[in-house]
Amino acid sequence: MPEQINRQIWLKSRPSGVPKSENFAVRSASIPEIADGELLVRNAFLSADPAMRGWIVDKGNYWPQIQVGDTMRAFAAGEVLQSRNPRFAEGDRVMGIFGWQDYAAVSQDRVMRKIQEADLPLSLSLGVLGLNGLTGYFGLLDVCQPKAGETVVISTAAGAVGSCAGQIAKIVGCRAVGIAGGPEKTRQCIEEFGFDAAIDYRDGSDIDLRLKDACPAGIDAYFDNTSGRISDAVLRQINLHARIAICGTASFVSWDPWQVGPRPERHLLVKRAIMRGFLTTDFSARYEEAASKIAAWIRSGRLNYREQILSGIEAAMGSIEMLYSGENNGKLIIQL
Repeated sequence: MPEQINRQIWLKSRPSGVPKSENFAVRSASIPEIADGELLVRNAFLSADPAMRGWIVDKGNYWPQIQVGDTMRAFAAGEVLQSRNPRFAEGDRVMGIFGWQDYAAVSQDRVMRKIQEADLPLSLSLGVLGLNGLTGYFGLLDVCQPKAGETVVISTAAGAVGSCAGQIAKIVGCRAVGIAGGPEKTRQCIEEFGFDAAIDYRDGSDIDLRLKDACPAGIDAYFDNTSGRISDAVLRQINLHARIAICGTASFVSWDPWQVGPRPERHLLVKRAIMRGFLTTDFSARYEEAASKIAAWIRSGRLNYREQILSGIEAAMGSIEMLYSGENNGKLIIQL
């Protein structure tokens, strides 16, 4: 049995925008006991994801709002120490919603995957083989439905989701155009992730002109991680029957008051285009299909990834702020 201390990161105060380190604190608790059907997981890696801002700040979210005093909800990966569930054995490696803590007693519905890829690092189950990679896979293939020869544009293209979506677009024979912030991230898009072109939205140039240069045949599919002015520019250049996947709205730190701006309806009507929001959990029955294909692409060298691993549970407290400021350089993970 492990030492009887379970360090937890809990929500100390509710922020009005992006959560910062001062909104969290560390506390010590006892190792939880497991009930019938549950398993005790010792976390090895914790995830930091943009969606966590919404879990804290937004009231009308797809999951219940995290309350002050709660242990921070988060994806994590680790090893099963004890099991009272026949589907899991001691020593299994699992990933799921285990929270920012050392140990978690969880029911089966909080386990997203039992890790099958013993030859690949466990940390990948929080990135390219986890929520981020699966989001890129389903959002690109099922929502955008790209066809060989089409042009696909992806915002936050150097991020964990966008880089995966862009590489999958290339694998299925599309022209991939990324939009990212700064010369280093646009370099990564082209040199590390194989995009055909990359646009730096921070360099002050006219993004409409840059899109026209990068997408001479127009835009057939758009994987939208940002909303805002970037998406407004993309919509102005979509082709007939374009498909748009709404994955995130990272350009806005708050939706209170509600954000307003250019209207997409006329673009969608005239081009007979489809715009669809999605959550990766919509595709939960097909997680292993996606993970198996992504793992095969990694092993064959067709799909690359980038991780930034922080050390120690205390590093989690400032990690969401890092994501929204663009300080991270790859999928942001905390190693315990």
